[in-house]
This record gives sequence, C-alpha cells and structure tokens, in this order.
Amino acid sequence: MGPGGGRRVPTSGPAPVPSPPPAPIPPPDPFALGSVGSLSGTQQCPLSTALGPSPPRPHREPLSGDSGPRAPPCPGHPPLDRESRPDPDPATSMGTADRMGAAAVPGPRLALLLLLLLGTPRPGVRGEDGLDFPEYDGVDRVVNVNAKNYKNIFKKYEVLALLYHEPPEDDKASQRQFEMEELILELAAQVLEDKGVGFGLVDSEKDAAVAKKLGLTEEDSIYVFKGDEVIEYDGEFSADTLVEFLLDVLEDPVELIEGERELQAFENIEDEIKLIGYFKSKDSEHYKAYEDAAEEFHPYIPFFATFDSKVAKKLTLKLNEIDFYEAFMEEPVTIPDKPNSEEEIVSFVEEHRRSTLRKLKPESMYETWEDDMDGIHIVAFAEEADPDGYEFLETLKSVAQDNTDNPDLSIIWIDPDDFPLLVPYWEKTFDIDLSAPQIGVVNVTDADSVWLEMDDEEDLPSAEELEDWLEDVLEGEINTEDDDEEEDDDDD
Repeated sequence: MGPGGGRRVPTSGPAPVPSPPPAPIPPPDPFALGSVGSLSGTQQCPLSTALGPSPPRPHREPLSGDSGPRAPPCPGHPPLDRESRPDPDPATSMGTADRMGAAAVPGPRLALLLLLLLGTPRPGVRGEDGLDFPEYDGVDRVVNVNAKNYKNIFKKYEVLALLYHEPPEDDKASQRQFEMEELILELAAQVLEDKGVGFGLVDSEKDAAVAKKLGLTEEDSIYVFKGDEVIEYDGEFSADTLVEFLLDVLEDPVELIEGERELQAFENIEDEIKLIGYFKSKDSEHYKAYEDAAEEFHPYIPFFATFDSKVAKKLTLKLNEIDFYEAFMEEPVTIPDKPNSEEEIVSFVEEHRRSTLRKLKPESMYETWEDDMDGIHIVAFAEEADPDGYEFLETLKSVAQDNTDNPDLSIIWIDPDDFPLLVPYWEKTFDIDLSAPQIGVVNVTDADSVWLEMDDEEDLPSAEELEDWLEDVLEGEINTEDDDEEEDDDDD
C-alpha cells in the first residue's frame, strides 16, 4: 500500500423502533468514526446510518443457509428471486439475500432500511428530470470474492472496492448493521456501474486465504484497487461519500493548470494540502517522477502541474521546481534540490503532511483522527457559515500561520454543519454548546476533554488569548487529566 494510506448517502425518514440492545459494550469514543475504516474494531461511526452508532463486531461464525421467502427489495420492485432469473455473472456473482442467509429481512423492515438509506421525497413533490435521486433497483451487483473468482473479478473492473469484514453474528443488531452496509454498497455499485467500478465482500474467516493474498489486514475496512495501487478508504461509510471518493480515484493523479481561471481555482483551495510543479512537458522524466509520487497519495492529496511559462511565472516557479502548500497557509514551501526524484517527493510530503490547522472531512475523517499528538487532539468547532464561527475561524487561521514552524502544534477544525448526526452526541459527550465556537483538548482514548472557557459568547478570544491558551496546552498546564483528579478529589 502506498504511503498515502487511506482518502459522503444522507439518511432521512422516520426513526426505526429500537431493537433490544446487544451485550453491554464500553462507551464509544465521540470520534469513533465508523464501523468501516482504519480504526478497526476500536471506533464506530454515528455518521454511518440514521440508526446511530453500532457496536464493534466481535469475532463470529458464518451464518447458516437461507430460509423462508424473500421480500421485495423496496416498494414498487419485484422480489429478488434468484432461482427464477439468471445470475448476471455466474462465475463471480452472488445475491445479497444469498450472502445474508438467515439475515434476509421481512418486507417492512427492508423497506424501512431503504427509506433510511435513500431518503424520501417531500410530501406532494414528485421527482423532476435532473433531480431524480437514484433508487435501489433490486439488482445484486456486490459479489462475494473468494479463491475461485477473485482473478476474474479483478480483470473485469478498472477499480474494485472490497469490504473486508467479519462474518455477522446472528443477533438482531449485528444482522441489521450488516444489511445496511450491504445496501450502501449496492447503491454505490448501481450508481457507478457505468464507470467500471466493482464492489465485493471478503469474509475474514471463509476467505482468509484471499485476504492474505490481497494484503487485507484490517477488518471492517474498505480497500480500493486500481492498477498496482491499493488505497484504504478512510472516510464515512455512506453511499454519497464513498461514490465521491471513488470518482476521485478514477481521475488522473495530477491535474494540469493551463490558464488564468484554472490558476484562480487552484489558488482558492485552502483547506487541504496541495502541490504544484512546473515541467517542460508530459514527456519530461521529472514530470513522470512527480506523477508517480502523486499516485502514492491519490486521491487524498491533490497534485497539480503546469507546462505554461506564464502560469509558472505568476507562481514564481522555476523549471522542474515543486511547491508544497500546507493547508490554510498562503505561502508555499519549495521542495529543495530540484529536480526531485519520486522518492524525494514522497519523503517530503510524508514529513510535512500534518498541517498546523487541519479540517476534519467526511472522506478522510479516520486518517485525520488517528493522526493524534501523543494521544490528544486540539479540537476547534466553528460553523464557517455563521458570523461568529467565521470570525473565530479567521483567528484560528492567523494563529496557525504565525505558528506554522512549531511541529508540536496541530489543530483539527470541525465544522458542525458537515456532521449534523454527530452534533447532539458531541454536545452531550463534551458538555459544550456547538451553536457557538469552541476549542478544547480531547483525549482520543477515553474522550475526556477540557475546553477554553468563553465568558461571553459575543466576546470571542483574540489571537493573543488563543496563543496563550495553546501554549499552556503544549506545556502540559492544561490537560484532560486535570478533570480526572478533580473528580477523584470530589469522590474522596
């Protein structure tokens, strides 16, 4: 796997009636972001579905065979009768209900799951051309990948996304969670069918040999294969986020800047790392090295290039020179010793990829959250669309720019508008009000936290006050253990 490691369907409708809870589990980390992702088994994602967080799946045995009649996949569609219609690809395909075995759900429950996954139209409003959201058509596209068919499946698709999973237990909560995950994959597969993107399931018990051969190591993770590259998806398990990510994977790893408007678009990107290089042509060996390095981080870190001397002049780039822009920084850092080899570019990006101010994004939330600083994160909540949030964010940017040379300082900015399903959970867990900007220290192990006290919501901290507070955090004078000591004293 390249050093890039791993890089959005909203749900709506009535909330389902809760099922009897499974065996008690430890309280989740508020940033335990997903039943699928790189934090295998230790964290879970309230964003994954409208049902909220699901417990980590324990080790379990495969389900027994199918039983009972199968229900329609959703209202208005015929039953999924795999015995009465031919398999679209007998060598590689297996139906969803066949994979679920005893997990095949009754009609009303499956309909409810689909409503949750796909949403419902507003009352009295019919779908219009151009705004017709996809509905699951009942066709099974997600296949079981095993030792007999995996080679044919890899030949069939330009890009292949595999969910490496434990066999679901036969308790109701585990079954329902697995059903919803499969439906998310089915919808994504339907949307991307014409793009040459395939989806599969690899069972960690039944298909252990295939998993080992493919290098699948983290259960409950999605691995994306494109050519010789393997990318671990580090985002929210939802159909729209996954589809957006895979569309990015299909793009070329380097985007060319060829004019004034494209240059302006490049300059408007501020909330993520970006690189740009100036080369003679696509045939340049130095451009090819740059392109090879870009593939290692694609699609998480955008790489740009130009062959236009006028564009290069505006960016003050010399031939074969590469500039690295840290997120939210106005001035770039030039990679030294041009022209650079692939190894030199990769090494430089790896060393500098943790920005002083980072934004938590649905498509890369795991990767960002697991990159903690000695078990803690400095977390700032601010709604960019809110006047107070915007003001606070601008202050944060200023502080980050003034302290960009401090390797110990890294702040994660979270816009609550990007994670509406997490807002009530965060407010309860951290005991804060996210209608106003907040900044604090969060322990990633137990979600313990300490927050900067703002006496007056309208009197936001200045850059100097923020810097003083951050300095106290970095020196250990403010830490999450202080609250624990106070609680122990109260108990005594």
